[in-house]
Amino acid sequence: MKQSERKTAPGGETHQSADQAHAQLTTNHGIPISDNQNSLKSGERGPVLLEDFILREKIFHFDHERIPERIVHARGSAAHGYFELYESLSDITTADIFQRKGEKTPVFARFSTVAGGAGSVDTPRDVRGFAVKFYTQQGNWDLVGNNIPVFFIQDAIKFPDLIHAVKMEANSGYPQAASAHDTFWDFISLMPESTHMLMWAMSDRALPRSLRMMEGFGVHTFRLVNAKGKSTFVKFHWKPKLGLQSTVWDETLKLQAADNDYHRRDLYEAIESGKYPEWELGMQLFDQKTADSLPYDVLDATKLIPEEVVPVRIVGRMVLDRNPDNFFAETEQVAFLPSNVVPGIDFTNDPLLQGRLFSYMDTQKSRLGTTNFHQIPINAPKCPFANMQRDGMMQTQVPKGRANYEPNSLAEAGEEAGAREDKEAGFTSFRGRPENEEQGDKLRIRPESFADHYSQAKLFYESQTENEQAHIASAIVFELSKVELEHIAPRMLANLRHVSEDLASRVAKGLGLTLPEKSKTAAPVQELKPSPALSIQKNMKETLEGRCVGVLIADGTDASILDKLKKDITKAGADCQLVSTKINGITLSDKSKIKADGQLAGTPSQLFDAVAIVLSAEGTEMMSKEGAAVQWVMDAFGHLKAIGYTEESKSLLEKAHVEFDEGVVKVDDSFVKAASKRFFKREPSVRELP
Repeated sequence: MKQSERKTAPGGETHQSADQAHAQLTTNHGIPISDNQNSLKSGERGPVLLEDFILREKIFHFDHERIPERIVHARGSAAHGYFELYESLSDITTADIFQRKGEKTPVFARFSTVAGGAGSVDTPRDVRGFAVKFYTQQGNWDLVGNNIPVFFIQDAIKFPDLIHAVKMEANSGYPQAASAHDTFWDFISLMPESTHMLMWAMSDRALPRSLRMMEGFGVHTFRLVNAKGKSTFVKFHWKPKLGLQSTVWDETLKLQAADNDYHRRDLYEAIESGKYPEWELGMQLFDQKTADSLPYDVLDATKLIPEEVVPVRIVGRMVLDRNPDNFFAETEQVAFLPSNVVPGIDFTNDPLLQGRLFSYMDTQKSRLGTTNFHQIPINAPKCPFANMQRDGMMQTQVPKGRANYEPNSLAEAGEEAGAREDKEAGFTSFRGRPENEEQGDKLRIRPESFADHYSQAKLFYESQTENEQAHIASAIVFELSKVELEHIAPRMLANLRHVSEDLASRVAKGLGLTLPEKSKTAAPVQELKPSPALSIQKNMKETLEGRCVGVLIADGTDASILDKLKKDITKAGADCQLVSTKINGITLSDKSKIKADGQLAGTPSQLFDAVAIVLSAEGTEMMSKEGAAVQWVMDAFGHLKAIGYTEESKSLLEKAHVEFDEGVVKVDDSFVKAASKRFFKREPSVRELP
């Protein structure tokens, strides 16, 4: 479609002009739809109204499309653990979980990919779900978020469209678990509000090294409410103890071939070995005055608040210390509901959050087949619970007495009369002051404060290192190169020019296209100060803790060098795995025999964070004739990892075309330090980046 044929709708989305012939968009009952972009709200920034039958029908149909697999986040890994509070937050919330310093609350956390089905792989470029169920003394609190702090859309009415676009194409059933295809980029290029999230999805954030090494976010702005009824806005953050770590694209592709369950196995084995994953819970706390002062709307889920603007206050930690006893009973059947909040935690009028509050319970009923899914052990509260609800499919409790309604006076007749409401301790929605309430005419419209779709995308891009910016450009080139419809890439480039002329030029060059005119914007693009906290590489920890080092050995390997290396790696908090052409009967220099952890052909170097080659002269000569060994070393170098070597093994590195930079060191005391990081300066010498 030509640039002149596009129009900008409220919220900045571009759509085809009305003069093109299209069927009338209607509900399933044939009622014409006037606006398919916005939920019906009370005022521009007010709450979404329950009477919105268009939203209800659309979400209802979407929630029931697949049984029993989750529509999104189908492939997941999970673990049990606990949350420990560092300090009392009684001044800002009545939530029981945040009252007593040092108190531990049981949790169940589930991590997942989004686009792929349950049978897909762990490591595609994708957003990762990060959901935590807290079993508090006031009932279950579910903090259901992602490893990215923003989202693709501003209004829940667009969620079915987003997921339909990114999922397998309807006519062919592929690609699985990938966004590099026509329908996704067609949708994204027509939805400028998605641009910020797109930057994150095309960055290394979508290629985590481990579930243990990624951040988590609640995405939306929530409220904390104290005993006096005062509200404080809050954004939730999970900070991994091991720091952030990603893979590089070529490594990711090879990981999919090497181990489809790479992340699942990594999480499970870390817990089994007693190296419990840990995250700290942080909060960005701010008031209405601060919210009003920001150049973006805190109710807009496509926006974040930089940590440099509102610091993250660390309030506790989550430790995962037990794997599920049964994958299906727990990981598959766990049902998270954003509407599960406890007194002292409340919602805002974020229209994406409002839609999620409605949608999740509906989809859990569809997936688990019963309104009694809360009785499944993994979903059941660990505190007493009671109400007047009875019967239903899969009812496993046996309520006693006649009382299945309230109020009742059966207790006066000596019968069990059931539970009663508690006006003091029960959940009460935040009422707010009249001047802060958002109300007005019933409208399908985006507020003007939601109209800026590019400033934060620009902020994110400018906050990255040069290397990370190159990765974003490379990712977009790869994805758009898979798009067959010729009009989509130029439209996307027209949008990217608002993010960065440098980025748009790199992508255009990579695709062999001429830069088009900039697309129209619904609001001016602002110059926001870069946020170093948004970069992985600027915040990496130089540590081997929680990592894994692969050591290539063979008959004749020096026993003393190998023994010291293993001790040094273990002391640094990493696992050491031995790799050879055979598993059993490897004879070392002192004539002792040992067993390898992995066979060379099935244990490629992409499974490790760093590698060492400890070979004798004879072993090196043998390995130099083994293509898998040469590739093992070549991949480690190409994936920017530290390589340790003995003098006798040097010729194997030369055959693998390894350049001896600062990351290629002899196996001595300097190796562990080198192995604690990646060497991104090496990248221009091993691959061409846009």
